Amino acid sequence: MAKPTLYYVHDPMCSWCWGYRPTWDMLQQQLQQEFAEQLDISYLVGGLAPDSSAPMPEAMQQMLEQTWQRIHQQLGTQFNHDFWRVCQPRRSTYPACRATLVARQYGQEQAMVNAIQHAYYLYAQNPSDIEVLCALAESLGINPEQCKRQLLSEQTEQQLQNEIHLARQLPIQGFPSLVLVANNHAYPITLDYQHWQTSMADIQTVLAKI
Repeated sequence: MAKPTLYYVHDPMCSWCWGYRPTWDMLQQQLQQEFAEQLDISYLVGGLAPDSSAPMPEAMQQMLEQTWQRIHQQLGTQFNHDFWRVCQPRRSTYPACRATLVARQYGQEQAMVNAIQHAYYLYAQNPSDIEVLCALAESLGINPEQCKRQLLSEQTEQQLQNEIHLARQLPIQGFPSLVLVANNHAYPITLDYQHWQTSMADIQTVLAKI
């Protein structure tokens, strides 16, 4: 029988995922300690915004910057608002999703998500740009030219579409979301941005009854 899997459904450029990051890290650590033999943890990119070369409309830029401010007020999350002055924002997160999938092949998936989030939210770099993503890959020891080829390959695109399709089959409420799949049944897990214990209690309850 397949081991139960906890899916973390996210997008590397989702600002609420950045806000949730410290709590998610704590939850993962606790799960590894308590359920390492019983539970697999799998990242799933949900694909927030398709490829686009068009500049982001001013109204959307203002809305997203206000979202950053709200997350900071609610969670204390740090953001570098210089991004909106020094970069040309585009509503395009699929490239960052593909970079995450490429890094997965090198065992660097979580490190790539972390690198993308830091580049975007702290260092005012644009992860919608292939050049930025390849530089981040190089910082993780992945050949940047090989990374670029993989980012642009049909195989990676198909993998992304498959992952987005799977994410949309799960009972999620946007990004980030947690879903525990066991015995062909998907259990939505309560996601609490500030208290990892809330999700842990849900997971313990599900695992106890399967």
